[in-house]
Amino acid sequence: MKNNLKIEVIISLVLVILTVLLLNPFHFWMPNMLHMIMIAFTLVILALFAVFFLREKIQDERDSVHRMLSGRVAFLTGSTLLTIGIVVQSFQDNVDVWLVVVLVAMVLSKLITRIYSDNRL
Repeated sequence: MKNNLKIEVIISLVLVILTVLLLNPFHFWMPNMLHMIMIAFTLVILALFAVFFLREKIQDERDSVHRMLSGRVAFLTGSTLLTIGIVVQSFQDNVDVWLVVVLVAMVLSKLITRIYSDNRL
């Protein structure tokens, strides 16, 4: 379990670093081959991140509670930040469609999963 935590932390940090670098905060590069390679590498790391969580095994009730808590915190953090982005951009009269699409997708997937798990599991 401790080894899986180390892998999870490493993959998470690499994913965060790559996505920040893709924003090009210091204007180091134009869209060139290096930038395209970074995008591809980010997609691969994101896939590894998703596979890690899909293959995660729950050992006992405590692990289940920790997993549920981290999911709730992640959902609330993501939805809060997306809502803040939508509000700020609405004051600037320039709401990015992707912010709304992602927020709606998060809320609907949460709702559908909840309904499915209540009725089927």
